[in-house]
Amino acid sequence: MTIQNFSIEYDAINSKNIFSTGDNINGRIVLEVSKEIQVQALIFRAQGQANVCWHEQHGQNVHMVYTSKEKYYNVEHHILPTRPYGTDVIGPGKHVYPFSFKIPESNFPSTFKSSVGKIVHKLKAELKQSMKMTKMAKTHITFVSPADMNIPGLLEPQHGSRDKTISAFGSGTVAMDVNIERLGYWQGEALKVTVEIQNQSSRVVKPKLIFYKKKSHFAQGKRRMNTSDILKEKCDPVESGCSKTVRKTITIPQELPPSILNCSIIRLEYRLKILLDIKYASNPEIKLPIVVLPEKSSHTATSKKSKEYETLAQPTSGTASSLSQAPAGHAQGPVRYPPAAASASDDPPPYDAYALYPSYSHVDRHSSHL
Repeated sequence: MTIQNFSIEYDAINSKNIFSTGDNINGRIVLEVSKEIQVQALIFRAQGQANVCWHEQHGQNVHMVYTSKEKYYNVEHHILPTRPYGTDVIGPGKHVYPFSFKIPESNFPSTFKSSVGKIVHKLKAELKQSMKMTKMAKTHITFVSPADMNIPGLLEPQHGSRDKTISAFGSGTVAMDVNIERLGYWQGEALKVTVEIQNQSSRVVKPKLIFYKKKSHFAQGKRRMNTSDILKEKCDPVESGCSKTVRKTITIPQELPPSILNCSIIRLEYRLKILLDIKYASNPEIKLPIVVLPEKSSHTATSKKSKEYETLAQPTSGTASSLSQAPAGHAQGPVRYPPAAASASDDPPPYDAYALYPSYSHVDRHSSHL
């Protein structure tokens, strides 16, 4: 093959290899050829977008496909000037074309991947040659939206109440009040739960705590949703005619992806469910929303950014240009560069994510949030 290697790679800026709004990404496009080739254009692209697609079968003859797409940015820069009626001649050997790209400063959702949807932030290189198919290379970056604990509602206490009358195979009432300190919690942080239980029934009740995630995908007016449990805690039973205050502490898993609330077609949410297990009766339960924030070090370690970011260059020709170009590559021997964080890859890194947090009101008596 004439083209022996065509790839794009970038340098990590922290130990977790994550990026956030306003970060600079330095990298290079590598082109290695065995003999002279003619090139019409070499283009760098940076893209952020979300995609959703799932299939549903309705009856025997109706097959529906639901799709949706959301674009966030598409930056394009010509590393080698485009020559529609001419070509650049590239000699045999290894050629390296450095680039520097600044992630636009906006409220983009974090990297995410599920079986029916994904949010990707990727870097691409395109090599155009006359009378040949465009050759492409790409790699994905892990992007995490910056956390903001000052958003209204994140620091407000959460409360829920529920009561139930026992009728079948028993009598009396059961009531519970649940309190947690606030709505927003960091990855790895302890979540303290207080449950006050009044068991004025003839049954023994068993309190249980379940922390679970809820993934929602939206397309063409439809929603596909699934939930899965993350943590479960059982508490000591409360005997008939007794009252008890239960205090439990659960730790938000360090590796748990942050909430995603700023994407219109994909949402990643978390709930804390507290239920009373009553034999031969439906179980009263309370669900409280939890917003999981990226650990404090994950967004501050990406780069030492001031509160006021420098102004991005104005878009030209319909593209947002936040990329600066280093001198064009030349054939060369071994070159020393900082360690590359990633090379061309078809799949995004396995990292879900979050950002714009709604202001949840308190959960009223008998209310339920799925």
